[in-house]
Amino acid sequence: MTIRVLLAEDQTMFRGAMATLLGLEPDIEVVADVGRGDEVVSACEAFRPDLALLDIEMPGIDGLEAARRLAKAVPGTRVVIVTTFGRTGYLHAAMAAGAAGFLLKDAPVTELADAIRKVAAGQRVIDPSLAIAALSEGASPLTPRETDVLAAARGHGTIADIARQLYLSPGTVRNHLSAAIQKLGARTRTEAVEIAEQKGWLV
Repeated sequence: MTIRVLLAEDQTMFRGAMATLLGLEPDIEVVADVGRGDEVVSACEAFRPDLALLDIEMPGIDGLEAARRLAKAVPGTRVVIVTTFGRTGYLHAAMAAGAAGFLLKDAPVTELADAIRKVAAGQRVIDPSLAIAALSEGASPLTPRETDVLAAARGHGTIADIARQLYLSPGTVRNHLSAAIQKLGARTRTEAVEIAEQKGWLV
C-alpha cells in the first residue's frame, strides 16, 4: 500500500527538501504540496491524500485552522502537524483540531516517515518530549474569554481599544486581564502575554 501525502509548508526550500526525502521512501508518495494554509482544503479535495502534513505558521490561515477545516471537509485525510514550535499549547490545540500527529521539524526524516506510516495505520504520534511536557504542564488555565482578551492585548492597545475590538465594556476587559495576570503568576499584562505565548496558549 502506498500512502498518499500532501505537504503544506510556506518555506519553499524546506517543502521541496521534505518532498524529495519522503519520495525516497518506497511506500510514501507526495501527491501535492501547497505553500498557504487556505489552499489545504481545496488541494485535499482535489487529490484525496491519505494524510496531510501541515506547518503551523502559514499565510492565509494557520495550520491549526486548516486542520479544523480539513476535518469537516475531507475527514478521510488524517493530519500531522510538523512545526518548529514545540509548545504544549500548540499540541493541545492541534489535538483539539483533530490532528493525529504532532512532530518537530528537527526530527530526522526516517522518524517522520515512520510517523506517517503509524498515523496512516490509525495510530497517534506525538513528539515524546513534548508529550511529557504537556502531561506535566496541563492545559491552559485561562477561560476562552480571558484568552481572547489577552490575545487582543498583544497589540499593546489601551483598555478602550481592546474593549472596542471584542465588543466588551472596559470594566469587563479589566476584570479578564486581571484574572489572566493572576492565573499566570505575572506582574503585568505584557508579562502575562509573554508567558501565554511561550506556552502556545494564544493560538
